[in-house]
Amino acid sequence: ADSKYEARRGMSSISPAVAEELFASEYSKKECHMQTLSPDMTRLKKAAVNVDNSLSPSHTVLQMHCVDHKGLLYDIMRTLKDYDVQIAYSRISAVSKGYRDLDLFIQLRDGKKIVDPEREYLLCSCLKMEMLHPLRVIIANRGPDTELLVANPVELSGRGRPRVFYDVTLALKKLGICIFSAEIGRYTASDREWEVYRLLLDENCAYELLTAVARNEIVDKVRRMLMGW
Repeated sequence: ADSKYEARRGMSSISPAVAEELFASEYSKKECHMQTLSPDMTRLKKAAVNVDNSLSPSHTVLQMHCVDHKGLLYDIMRTLKDYDVQIAYSRISAVSKGYRDLDLFIQLRDGKKIVDPEREYLLCSCLKMEMLHPLRVIIANRGPDTELLVANPVELSGRGRPRVFYDVTLALKKLGICIFSAEIGRYTASDREWEVYRLLLDENCAYELLTAVARNEIVDKVRRMLMGW
């Protein structure tokens, strides 16, 4: 992944190593993360997105099978919106064993089907990436302090993801961890804009924040709150 990024004026910089993991397009297969992935996160890799133009004379049908999470429809619809794709109607299954199936009948803004193979591939790849990797949560050192970073992509309209700060602070509250300071900023990486929440954690808590076990547990709890698991 391209680790080059640009912070908006007035925003604190992020170290290259942290930025590389935070803004990576997908989870690395090398398992060289600052925090290990929980079994729930590895299940996300089973997402499947297929395009079928034979089921409807006037619509392209997107068939998706993926792990259900909070904001799933938001992630799908913001991605389609950014690609100038509109949904005519849809079929969405109930959750079964943590997974959900969706059939979306879509058209381009001009009312035509998506027949260009390259456009189909880009749309499917982007949808799959957003379902695999909707939010980024890591803990890193910031000088002598411990910092929790949460990143999410910004819509082309400039809007950030709803309720992120609420969910993050609620998860930390349930863990008994206080926030020393918080900063919310916009960063550009890999040709897209990101909203990044940077929270310095108070060391006076029940967790030894410098240990890998504690950091993995904090990241897992925060991510579960964000994903609704």
